[in-house]
Amino acid sequence: MRAVQAVWFGKIDGLDGCSLLLTFGAGMHIVRVEGIFKDYFLGNQIVQALSDITLDIEQGVFLAISGPSGSGKTTLLNVIGCIDAPTEGRLFINGHDVTDWSSNRLADLRAHSIGFIFQTFNLLPVLSAAENVEYPLLYRKDVSKKERQERVAYFLDMVGLTKYADHRPSQMSGGQRQRVAIARALAIKPTLILADEPTANLDRATGTEILHLMRDINRKLGTTFIFSTHDQRVIDMADRLVRIEDGVLRELGVRRDGHWATVQLTSPSQLAVDHSLQPLASLETVGAAV
Repeated sequence: MRAVQAVWFGKIDGLDGCSLLLTFGAGMHIVRVEGIFKDYFLGNQIVQALSDITLDIEQGVFLAISGPSGSGKTTLLNVIGCIDAPTEGRLFINGHDVTDWSSNRLADLRAHSIGFIFQTFNLLPVLSAAENVEYPLLYRKDVSKKERQERVAYFLDMVGLTKYADHRPSQMSGGQRQRVAIARALAIKPTLILADEPTANLDRATGTEILHLMRDINRKLGTTFIFSTHDQRVIDMADRLVRIEDGVLRELGVRRDGHWATVQLTSPSQLAVDHSLQPLASLETVGAAV
């Protein structure tokens, strides 16, 4: 497999094409997954959740991983988040090959660089909003108590929950709880936030509000967001798209000037280019490899 990092004019694998090819990664690569396979045992059977996935993801993107249930999108998110180890292939985070790192070293990486947002919020019910936001910082020896308090106040204010700092999760709405979860993810000052179906347990209006909040944070702080999602609203708001089916990369997309340009991946060795889209104005990349 080879990385695709150029605008293409002409033909690929005998296909007539428009002047378009997405390149996922002209900027700094915050994530690279290289030839990733992930297998699980189901009884005596081996189930392949991911098959030969290679992606470069650049810093600062707002990227949606989409696909039907069971497609492997959450598995891919878990591999990127160093929660699941790949069966085969290499994983790079912030330029470091972390594939063979120990569990303790990976935990330290997550504590410093990767924030998580879950569909079920995963807040500790006995803690207040402020205490939940502070919780991941308690294990950081490099963050003083004073700085912890400053970060908690800053990020609760950013998500509009200053006056709810002393409330427990049971005293807050679903949207407010997800805002606490976002503040908690931001508190470690990560370079990367992974969000697994963050709108799934929210009503439509609240989900849209939360998505706009995360998009604003992405633009303000330059934090990279990667979503695993069924939600078309996430895709509509994203500037990068990865579509997976049956553990296989099927489509890559980049949004420019409000329009999607996509590449359909019909097989690991062949590209089918969507001719209905206009070519990109510049060599803006997303990080794909085929």
